[in-house]
Amino acid sequence: MAPANHLTYQKDERVLCFHHEILYEAKIIDIRHTDPDDRKSPYEYLVHYKGWKNTWDDWVPQDRLRKFTEDNRELAATLRRDAEAALRQRSNKGSSKKRGGSDRSSARGSEERQSSVPARGTKRNRDNEIEKEEHFHARPSVRIVMPDNLKSLLVDDWENVTKNLQVVALPAKFSVNQILDAYVEEEKPKRTSPSDIDVLEEVIAGIREYFDKSLDKILLYRFEREQYRLLRKRWEAGAEGFADKGPLDIYGAEHLTRLFATMPELIAQTNMDQQSTNRLREELSKITIWLSRNSDKFFATRYMTASNEYIEKSRGGQNTNPGTATSRLV
Repeated sequence: MAPANHLTYQKDERVLCFHHEILYEAKIIDIRHTDPDDRKSPYEYLVHYKGWKNTWDDWVPQDRLRKFTEDNRELAATLRRDAEAALRQRSNKGSSKKRGGSDRSSARGSEERQSSVPARGTKRNRDNEIEKEEHFHARPSVRIVMPDNLKSLLVDDWENVTKNLQVVALPAKFSVNQILDAYVEEEKPKRTSPSDIDVLEEVIAGIREYFDKSLDKILLYRFEREQYRLLRKRWEAGAEGFADKGPLDIYGAEHLTRLFATMPELIAQTNMDQQSTNRLREELSKITIWLSRNSDKFFATRYMTASNEYIEKSRGGQNTNPGTATSRLV
């Protein structure tokens, strides 16, 4: 964001303004310094929300405002739809619980989860678990926007791997690094200040690090781990076409989208404050919306049917030649 003591917005300017997690169309009707006696103090803006009564007019800090651009308008519309969908989901969950129903977990979670019976414990242990759960739920939540077509692609991806016993053909036509570079190249000129650019670069660097660290531990389905094992041997050995490469250069849009779907759980384990969490949510949502618009380009990856040798190897078979088992997959 631009420095708060730099006048980025003008009186009567049409803007978008955050109110909680939603961006509303608004108009700036007055501007002042937070400290009238200090001309270097941050600016704050009196905004009138379109369609709202004047009683809702509010003095807001600069970091709640966004320029009235096409991209930000699309973000605002998506955030609103996402919030409405979340509200409906909570209502449905409440109704389901009253009827004695239960919620379904994510596809990968249900695939990897093994049933277990909790052991009996002392009252103190149970109290500790309750305290941990309450502490977890008290952390800032990040509900990243996931456009409908990305959700559909995630479902197709899950079915291809877990049901059809296929794997993504790798290396991907467009790697994670190439996709993120393309986003930065398109987004950077839209940033109005050096600090906005710094936020963009920091978020992208974080995504790269999260992907690199979580790929084999979180993002892969069990059936893909044998493919990952062979690919890792190749980039670690500097094999032809794999020298100086790693997961970010080999995997593509499918696995990157899985990361975005997992991000809320990962971020919930950090110690970010609410303001940082909201900004991160906004930045990640912009990326998913952009990826959704460009899905035809970046999700052109083929899925390959695994050989019998690969299937046996992925299930823990010991009599399979690794080269034969994976030769059709990479």
